[in-house]
Amino acid sequence: MTRKVILDCDPGIDDAIAIAMALFDPRLEVLAITATAGTVDAEQATHNASALVSLLDPPRYPRIGAAQPIDDAPVTHDADLHGDDGLGGLNLPASPRQHTRPSEKVISDLLQQHPNEITLVCLGPLTNLANLCRFEPTSLECIDRILISGGAVTAPGNASSVAERNMYFDPPSADLVLRSAITKQMLPLDVTEEVAFGVDVLEKLPDRHGRIGSMLHKLLSFAFRTTRVKLGRELMPLYDPTVLVALTEPELFTWSSVPCRVETKGELTRGMTVVDRRLRAQWQENMEVAMGVDVEGVQDAIERLLQFSAQQS
Repeated sequence: MTRKVILDCDPGIDDAIAIAMALFDPRLEVLAITATAGTVDAEQATHNASALVSLLDPPRYPRIGAAQPIDDAPVTHDADLHGDDGLGGLNLPASPRQHTRPSEKVISDLLQQHPNEITLVCLGPLTNLANLCRFEPTSLECIDRILISGGAVTAPGNASSVAERNMYFDPPSADLVLRSAITKQMLPLDVTEEVAFGVDVLEKLPDRHGRIGSMLHKLLSFAFRTTRVKLGRELMPLYDPTVLVALTEPELFTWSSVPCRVETKGELTRGMTVVDRRLRAQWQENMEVAMGVDVEGVQDAIERLLQFSAQQS
């Protein structure tokens, strides 16, 4: 049986790669791609989600949800690493598809249609899911489980010294979701930073003359260049593709149940993932967190899925 999923994302480069993997994975039925602001603003995120689906032209088109601007979004953005359009300067043309509804409405509709069947894969800030918590709480009861890309337990942050980008962008939403009673798993930087690739991965990608191969070569070439120039790194993690592998091959990860919150007010700690690690924790355990990973196993899975996606397109 296929697993029904909704990809909730802020389409930057690693989101685009994860989308390509998911749309052609026979184990998954992608019902919707719902955009959220983060790597790029709300309008660009919606454009990227729709344009990527049109470019990839999967056998079954998912619904598209439109991102909404959020209050108190940080001024910082990821243009240095992802390009002004979030996709390494691909500047994809607008999709001719129909008008899109707000992301949280799309998620709510699908949850009502398929109660307890959908896994929500959150690859960006948790704004849309938090809006469900605030305004349509009955929909939450229909979610099977949630997989979250974000947070940092013992690893340093990548948006600040202590905060991971998705949590940093919208901390109140992140904390609200983590405190909710929904069954959830989180993949923090502690494991996603470990699944890093060198430029030699370009030689393992699908043929650059194909539709998917061409996109992957352009995206990853840009990402390797900016990662080296801006961060001084030769190896580059692929956060969101790693999370997608955790959905289909969770045995490649080791999981721990933890009590976890997100700091919403700290001047220096905005978006910090805080785990109660006291000998006698005072908070209730509220999620499973991946704290170990079979790096080679996940790398192989990502490369295999990208090759398979190109063969199916």
